[in-house]
Amino acid sequence: MMTNYLSSLSFYEIIFLIIGFTGQGLFASRFIIQWIYSERIGRSAIPIAFWYLSIFGGLGLLTYAIFRKDPVIIVGQTFGVFIYVRNLILIYRGGNE
Repeated sequence: MMTNYLSSLSFYEIIFLIIGFTGQGLFASRFIIQWIYSERIGRSAIPIAFWYLSIFGGLGLLTYAIFRKDPVIIVGQTFGVFIYVRNLILIYRGGNE
């Protein structure tokens, strides 16, 4: 069934599907990174890598959402990416903790 679905997709649809899955993978992996980091230091904390994974994952999902013309995901990821970038700006300015 999945092979039927994949074989029905155009080259560009497959490319954007890959972009979407990659974005989702990056976005989901940020929680694993945060968990490992917190376990290592013995308290709950968010490493800088979390924000980079959020940005790149969010951009991948945003790209996929634009291709699919999905306004719900477009709006959510657009706002999210701005927030993730702003957090990095605050961190690099010395405003973290």
